[in-house]
Amino acid sequence: MNKFNENGEKHGPWERYHDNGNLWHKVNYINGKEHGLFERYWYHGKLSYKVNFVHGKEYGLYERYWNRGQLSFKGSYINGEKHGLSESYDIQGKLIGKMYRL
Repeated sequence: MNKFNENGEKHGPWERYHDNGNLWHKVNYINGKEHGLFERYWYHGKLSYKVNFVHGKEYGLYERYWNRGQLSFKGSYINGEKHGLSESYDIQGKLIGKMYRL
């Protein structure tokens, strides 16, 4: 956990914590680039957002959450660029906006 490769780059699973001891974020690195699921957490421990990385670029589903745990946004990435349908939600879970990116 939290190690560097021979070139001084982050490599393998990494975790950081808030000063209260709760997990702040976790991610895997390959030769200094994020690779795999990245998750960030609110100070109180609930999930803030999650996104997948492939060789340092966002790829696939992205979800962001209100601090009480409700979904606030979802969309997707291809090669680090927002792509396709994204949706925004209010704190009660009501859909409040949609956008489509090519």
